[in-house]
Amino acid sequence: MVLRFVLRALAGVLAVLLAGCAQAPTTVGADGLPTVRAADLPAEARETLELIDRGGPFPYDRDGTVFGNFERLLPRRERGYYREYTVETPGSPDRGARRIVTGRGGEVYYTDDHYESFRAVLR
Repeated sequence: MVLRFVLRALAGVLAVLLAGCAQAPTTVGADGLPTVRAADLPAEARETLELIDRGGPFPYDRDGTVFGNFERLLPRRERGYYREYTVETPGSPDRGARRIVTGRGGEVYYTDDHYESFRAVLR
């Protein structure tokens, strides 16, 4: 009787977990990273994308510098392939943790945790 109760409880928990997964699927891009639509990025990230599209001017000296991909989270490419740009973080006393990284092939990636994770930006 106790075993039956425990099994029903576990089945209920599993059903809730699976239902949550069904409601919020993770879309994965061709590079194996999760994706995010540009329209769903924070306003500051969309502003940075507009600056990148226009070729600047950029508010931070490090904007447009080579991104080394030392974390190896983005597809491996030769040095100089990726460039990084600051996404302002309201209330941050420095550049904050948010960045957009672009690739020579037109790829765009967003991180809001200072390169601990990336999402491919769908434009």
